[in-house]
Amino acid sequence: MSTRIQKTVSPSASKKRSKYRDFAHTGPRTLAGRYMRTFWQPVYRSQDLPPGDVKPIRILGEDLTLYRGESGAAHLVGFRCRHRGAQLSVGWVEQDEIRCFYHGWKYDARGRCTEQPAEPKPFCRDVKIKSYPVQEYLGLIFAFLGEGEPPELERYPNFEESEVHLIVRPKDHRGYNFFQDFENGMDRVHGGFVHRTLPGSFDGRTDSPLVRAEEDYWGLKTFGEHPSGRVSIQSFGMPNKQHIKFTFGKEDRGLDAMEVLTWKVPLDDENTAHLGVQAIRGKQAIEKFRKAEAERGAKPLSDPFKLAEEVIAGRLRHDDVDPESTNMVWFQDNIVLLAQGAIADRNTEYLGASDAPIVLLRRIWEREMRALDKGRPLKKWKYNPAQKLRKQ
Repeated sequence: MSTRIQKTVSPSASKKRSKYRDFAHTGPRTLAGRYMRTFWQPVYRSQDLPPGDVKPIRILGEDLTLYRGESGAAHLVGFRCRHRGAQLSVGWVEQDEIRCFYHGWKYDARGRCTEQPAEPKPFCRDVKIKSYPVQEYLGLIFAFLGEGEPPELERYPNFEESEVHLIVRPKDHRGYNFFQDFENGMDRVHGGFVHRTLPGSFDGRTDSPLVRAEEDYWGLKTFGEHPSGRVSIQSFGMPNKQHIKFTFGKEDRGLDAMEVLTWKVPLDDENTAHLGVQAIRGKQAIEKFRKAEAERGAKPLSDPFKLAEEVIAGRLRHDDVDPESTNMVWFQDNIVLLAQGAIADRNTEYLGASDAPIVLLRRIWEREMRALDKGRPLKKWKYNPAQKLRKQ
């Protein structure tokens, strides 16, 4: 199904809201939150959690405790001890269990209390905290926060190949809602304005693309056809994944030298984390990437989110920032997304033909949330890099 928009949507039409259009709120008792919990979500980078370590984390509006047992297995349990409410992450790991710092109550990976040192007649079997399934894949720790048996963890064969140089990026924090972040990724026009100063961008005033979008087996694809003849395609996986391919120049003969797969994960309604992996292919591409990384690592970079906050507050101008001092793509995106507010108000929008991907994304989400609410089957999304696009 392709989406073409012939006219803008009036504010009165946009105001016809329903619970099926509340994409921004993903707490445990929200419809969007229930939908997000039908998928595995990455919560941490594996290398940042050594054996015996404990971390407090927040995801989908829930505070939880992530720890790695002495066996090397990662576990995810509730945030507080059931005894007196102490935060479990300040405790310590014993084998594959976690002991509370306050009074020593101990819990196993399934959240069951296994020890109460000061109780002459322990009542462990009556005490339990939350626990969630965890799997590790591509250097990331994934958790399933939904109800019932979790689905099979999705696999990405392109990132598993033996000749691939895989980079797992540390968690990147953004202080705004995940859905506007996801929408921004599929906005094909903003690059000619927000990123106009960067190499490889285009002039939005003279070369803005004609945009269309199509639902596929994984989520949706976006197409941008520029007056200059340039054509670009990007893929997005439901409910919050973005897949981008890059080349490093003519020496790579047009082959996909780098693929980036990013999850835009809600920490809560006003905070998002980017977790993802990069796959580099080909000797020349790997050498070029390593050289660029070494040059970048030789000098400290400013936090792009904090710089964007300074711009929003009027204490700094975009053009005052040295392009070599920070990640400019992230900095520029942070400016526009922060400027929308922590949660964008979609009731005041005027959407046009260039917003086809945004409209399609919202229709898909609305359809799936309606099905979930009414107990109907949800679409089974599947990543398929070999899928051929339907001719338009």
